[in-house]
Amino acid sequence: MKIKKLKICGKTFLAPLAGITNLPFRLLVKECGCSVVCSEMVSAKGIFYNSEKTLILLSSKEKEQPLSVQLFGSDPDSLARAAKVVEDLKIADIIDINFGCSVKKVVKQTAGVALMKEPQLSKSILSAVRKAIDLPLTIKIRSGWDHTGQDAFKIAQIAQDAGVDAITLHPRTASQGFKGKANWDLIKVLKQQLSIPVIGNGDINTAEDAQKMVALTKCDAVMVGRAAMKNPFILSQIDDFLESGSYQTPSNYEIFRTMERLTLMYVNYFGEKPACRMLRSRLSWFVKGLPGCSAFRAKLSCIQTKNHALDLINEFEVKIA
Repeated sequence: MKIKKLKICGKTFLAPLAGITNLPFRLLVKECGCSVVCSEMVSAKGIFYNSEKTLILLSSKEKEQPLSVQLFGSDPDSLARAAKVVEDLKIADIIDINFGCSVKKVVKQTAGVALMKEPQLSKSILSAVRKAIDLPLTIKIRSGWDHTGQDAFKIAQIAQDAGVDAITLHPRTASQGFKGKANWDLIKVLKQQLSIPVIGNGDINTAEDAQKMVALTKCDAVMVGRAAMKNPFILSQIDDFLESGSYQTPSNYEIFRTMERLTLMYVNYFGEKPACRMLRSRLSWFVKGLPGCSAFRAKLSCIQTKNHALDLINEFEVKIA
């Protein structure tokens, strides 16, 4: 598929996840076969005011390309300026504007999913950003504020008319968060209405789920979020399954080497102490369902050093061998 002139090799996108899709994790998922990775949600005003915390979120390496940088905000001018800054940094292949975050502190700023209540403001934002950049421009939306999907259809049409190059739909309402079931039928309807690529998101936990979504909706690609946290190999599994009808399940050896890889990347990027605090929860993602995983998770809660983490990984691997 193509987004504007950008050719995408594969049909898998990593969803932006606050606190999760940092540079080390994106690199890991890219190594595991993801087609396009996405940054954490980045504040447009934070870029505008040179916030140190915000600028850290823009850290990137060539190995993760193509990279989509997701911005959020509610002011057309600041979003346009922020998008231009990101374009000039030459780190992003795609600029994405968030229309789906339902976190209260974001919604209170009339950002995220709150924009789906504001069609005129949304039009102003997308027109301003489109004029400011040459990079492919995408948006990620929810079904809106009720189950009909009318908010999504309206915003999507505004986006296409404003020059947006692709749209991701997570078909849950603003109030659902991640609860309930994603209504894939809305993705199908949206795909029928638009001429630009539509990316489906929501309730993809296996390669089989992705295949079912593509078959039902005819979406051009799929976006995976939480499932990639515990199984970063799911992105390559999806591409393999869509292409050939089969895929490989990672061996325990591959899983433990991936855990070691993430440990080393986190320590190198964040520093040993901050990385170890984060790894106490991150490493537990990979072992769900393995015998003795509860005891392993308990031990992870106490890790203090890189070597301690690596020793625990090795100890658990030997135990279940």
